[in-house]
Amino acid sequence: MTFELGTDGPRVIVAGVDGSDTSMRAGAYAWGLARRNDSRLILVHVSPVSSISTLTPGGATALLEAADEIAREIRDELQQAIERGPAVRHELVQERGDAATVLARIADDNRADMVIVGASMQAGHRLIGSVAVRLVRAGRWPVTVVP
Repeated sequence: MTFELGTDGPRVIVAGVDGSDTSMRAGAYAWGLARRNDSRLILVHVSPVSSISTLTPGGATALLEAADEIAREIRDELQQAIERGPAVRHELVQERGDAATVLARIADDNRADMVIVGASMQAGHRLIGSVAVRLVRAGRWPVTVVP
């Protein structure tokens, strides 16, 4: 095994944020890690689309507007964090789709060194697998799950 010199710590961190308490803690943890390591931070908000196709056009519009509102709130919280503390090279990506699939694609596309997500609070994820479990099973990057 050969080690590279001068590459301590992650250079690119991808963090999933959906507005839940655990995801916001994951975002804060990722922010601090990126600040300490001078890493690039990509905060990803994924709006689920699985139920949109079964809704009426008005219902789908309302669901999409709610997802956009959550993304705006996350962006506002980020702006407040930026004003309070040291700057971090970051970007907020908002997409629609399956959270694990989108996070994996963005992590791969940006050659992420790690992925950070909040622990799932949904009981059903114990049976079908949470986003975190699916990312760990992908096995392409270290995944940190923040409680």
